[in-house]
Amino acid sequence: MRFVGIRRDGGPVQVASLSDDGASVTVVAGLEEFWADAAGHLARTPDGETVAAADVRFVPPVLPGARVICIGLNYLKHVAEGSFAGEGVPPHPTLFARWTQSLTVGGAEVPVPSNEDGIDWEGEVMAYVGSTLVDATPDEALAAVVGYSTFNDLTSRRAQKLTSQWILGKNGDDSGPLGPLVPAGEVGDLRDGLRVQTRVNGEIVQDGCTDEMVYPVGDTLSLISHTFTLRPGDLLATGTPSGVGYARDPQWLLHPGDTVEVEVERLGVLTNTVVGNGARRGR
Repeated sequence: MRFVGIRRDGGPVQVASLSDDGASVTVVAGLEEFWADAAGHLARTPDGETVAAADVRFVPPVLPGARVICIGLNYLKHVAEGSFAGEGVPPHPTLFARWTQSLTVGGAEVPVPSNEDGIDWEGEVMAYVGSTLVDATPDEALAAVVGYSTFNDLTSRRAQKLTSQWILGKNGDDSGPLGPLVPAGEVGDLRDGLRVQTRVNGEIVQDGCTDEMVYPVGDTLSLISHTFTLRPGDLLATGTPSGVGYARDPQWLLHPGDTVEVEVERLGVLTNTVVGNGARRGR
């Protein structure tokens, strides 16, 4: 099953189950109600109102106050290809934050900021926390993950490299597309290996596997939970494989008119198009 956020006629965000053919959605619960018992809602057969997908607006099924925590440099080959290649693998994950306002969905247009030569792709898996975590063990933390989705951590590289902090380059408008949420039980353990592939205009640019991760989901959430409390609805972006555009020679970035796809085994395909900065001004 796949779960999405929807909004109808400017009303509140609801979580709904998406039909196999994508033509309709069945309402599960309001957004806050869903995250109050995400595991329960994901385990039950949706029995709410069914409406045509064409009659709703798709939005991320994410609480406005959720934390979006991202792992940088989580695949060995990605470490080796980038700016930090000479520093080796850090003993702890490099973490940075996204704001929920930067998130969007598949099908959305992603604008290139005016001071960027283009934006870079980073195909990933997103994990969703379903229960409160405080000083959790890795096993406890992993058990709290209720679902996963495809994610594209589209990056403004010039802004990212202005300082040692990455937040500016990682929070461009609509730069964080999310695919539908798939229950964790249908996905399995990422350590067993799921293929992660990114394509630009049909050409494969990233082709990795989640068993290559340096910092597993449970270990990372456990580490975070010893500093601050993780709450239902918080998200963890698990990092990207090698093959990003800025590390290529010559550099290859996304420009208006390009189509970028992220496909993750068992999670589906996330597709977005890149547009010029003028689209951003019309937000």
